[in-house]
Amino acid sequence: MSVFTAAIDRSVCAPLPVLGRDVTVPLVTGGEVGYAALDYAASAPALQRVWDDVAAYAPYYGSVHRGAGYLSQLSTDLFENARKTVAAFLGCRADDQVVFTRSTTDSLNLLARAVPAGCRVFVFETEHHASLLPWQDADVTYLDAPRTPRQAVETLERALADRDPHGPALVCVTGASNVTGELWPVRELAAAAHAHGARIVLDAAQLAPHHPVSVADLDVDWVAFSGHKLYAPFGSGVLAGRADWLRAAEPYLAGGGASRKVTRREDGGVAVEWHETAARHEAGSPNVIGAYAIASACKALTEAGWDALVAREQHLVARVREGLAEVPEVRVLSLFGDDAPRVGVISFVVEGWNSSHFAAALSAEYGIGVRDGLFCAHPLVRTLLGSDPQSQGECGAPEAAPGEKSLNAIRVSFGAGTPDEHVERFVGAVRELVSDGAKWRYRTEEGRCVPAV
Repeated sequence: MSVFTAAIDRSVCAPLPVLGRDVTVPLVTGGEVGYAALDYAASAPALQRVWDDVAAYAPYYGSVHRGAGYLSQLSTDLFENARKTVAAFLGCRADDQVVFTRSTTDSLNLLARAVPAGCRVFVFETEHHASLLPWQDADVTYLDAPRTPRQAVETLERALADRDPHGPALVCVTGASNVTGELWPVRELAAAAHAHGARIVLDAAQLAPHHPVSVADLDVDWVAFSGHKLYAPFGSGVLAGRADWLRAAEPYLAGGGASRKVTRREDGGVAVEWHETAARHEAGSPNVIGAYAIASACKALTEAGWDALVAREQHLVARVREGLAEVPEVRVLSLFGDDAPRVGVISFVVEGWNSSHFAAALSAEYGIGVRDGLFCAHPLVRTLLGSDPQSQGECGAPEAAPGEKSLNAIRVSFGAGTPDEHVERFVGAVRELVSDGAKWRYRTEEGRCVPAV
């Protein structure tokens, strides 16, 4: 099934069980309500299946690699099998490496350390900071925001045509925007990169939890994603792809596990032979539970069936967009237009509302958790809002008081664990807040709107 032209199975499945589905939160207006977690783009709740797998393994936790004891052998086997599971989940080629990292940000910083000398790097300004910022020590070119998928490909082709064709080059691109949820033409961008002798890395942090991702099918050279967006606990990530640049680079961290042999030199120094496998960039005791949790999430999503998962999410996307379209004061943010395919990530602004005020009211009065700000994609959100960078507060937090013009946006995001009730409550809350206003008073505290006690 293609990532970008998936035939939607209309037999919508039930939401997958996730942690926190029974959590209740207090409302400022009195009483409690079940918490509606609609901030999946930041961190998705862990799947119950993942948590159960981790809990079952926890008593058998042991040191990894070279330990002689049974628990060490068991943990080592589990860790390396997790690597194989992730490789299968990503459709990796036979000679690709899977490196376990802390997150997407960590993965892309690792790759930035591994690019050859003189490498030109091309990044669209629309990227999340995790893929926008790691290349600053390289010869980096930031590309303007495209307004259509075709324009994205044409912009990249022009930029690549102007470079020295004999030197190394790397393109970094997102699979799905963490601001608009729109899918990017990854396969076409990869073809353009390779036609001009460049390589490409895919930031799949927002794509992998919502769609199948195949390294071989998309023909990308590397893919990076985070466990905490893929329904696994915090602290784990993946960089998977071609081994040559990783094998030639100095280890990302120097230490045990990355070294194969260490000897004293005659001059008193130390000589090191580094591993050429993924271990080269996994120095120190690895996050075995994190790797196992990612593998468990990969298995759970695969077994649930991508056709059914995508169908259900598109049902929710349609409901949210229909509900927001019924409120004239709401403007949904988009680069590629209303018809662009997207995942369950939607950002918007509300006329007459400070976005932080609106998000605070959703939480305090309705028990709905969304996100407001610039979503670690400052250039993109400012482009979409047409806002002045000098007017933003620290980390995109608004300096305006409740009721003044918004300087940032509101983001609602959801996925495989989201029940219909959460989406319906959100749509109803937006409509009610816009028509009736907030029921409570709010004040600005350290740049954010909070309920006035």
